[in-house]
Amino acid sequence: MKSDTRSDIDIKDDVENQLRSNLDIDAAYIAIAVEGGVVTLSGFVRSYNQSWEAEGAVKRVNGFTAVANDIEVRLPVFNQRPDPEIPCDAVSAIQAELPYSFEHIRVDVRNGWLTLEGQVDWYYSKERAERAVRRVRGVKGIFNLIQIRPRVPPAEVKRRIEESFGRSAEVDSNRTTVETTAEP
Repeated sequence: MKSDTRSDIDIKDDVENQLRSNLDIDAAYIAIAVEGGVVTLSGFVRSYNQSWEAEGAVKRVNGFTAVANDIEVRLPVFNQRPDPEIPCDAVSAIQAELPYSFEHIRVDVRNGWLTLEGQVDWYYSKERAERAVRRVRGVKGIFNLIQIRPRVPPAEVKRRIEESFGRSAEVDSNRTTVETTAEP
């Protein structure tokens, strides 16, 4: 998100130019409104990837303060699929992108919306999993709920805190209890 003192008209013009210059977006049915630097995209596109790309185009424009992506994904008839057919392709796409960590990611689908869950070691793995399924035929949207696995076990965090309290002259370590938990 960028901040500047540009007029709403200038921001809108730049967003329109960004959308037109991106060959991955059919911007014919996208409407743009800008008020107080807040860009609102509405209308429809024919794939989730186009909606994602349109939002990314706004983020490359100088001077906007926020973006509201209200674009509806209307899949063409040849891209519509029943929910049970989508997860297999989504899992295959994730496996191709993340061959060593795909088994830690679960895919659920409801009405064309994918939910990605599980745990990975690195943030880039979370991003790559989402990128992998963005172009899967039949996907209307993605909820990426993948969590990053803590690199330090909770017991080690507890031990380090207790040791630090033991060295501190300001904390009575005998009267202080430290508890740690980890999300499953």
